[in-house]
Amino acid sequence: QVRLVESGGGLVQAGGSLRLSCAASGIIVSINAESWYRQAPGKQRELVAGITSGGSTNYANFVKGRFTISRDNAKNTVYLQMNSLKPEDTAVYYCNAQAIPYNYWGQGTQVTVSS
Repeated sequence: QVRLVESGGGLVQAGGSLRLSCAASGIIVSINAESWYRQAPGKQRELVAGITSGGSTNYANFVKGRFTISRDNAKNTVYLQMNSLKPEDTAVYYCNAQAIPYNYWGQGTQVTVSS
């Protein structure tokens, strides 16, 4: 079992920055990759960024150059640094951990970007 707890969401003006955190606990050694997803009202959940246990990263095209995913292994925490935020980035952001064959989700954290 893996438990994920997100934090760091909030209200920010367009052009501002936020850093989301996802703290993992439980059988962490089983985690192969961690990702951030987001879901806006009336839309499907979509992948924002991911990082593997080896440190490889991938990003959705709509956040490339603006968001950075990173991990602090000592703290069992994954971060999403979000810069140059846009109103269309408004969504609930979810942390995901893959521990094959299982998939774990956090409770989500709201990010609201005002214009």
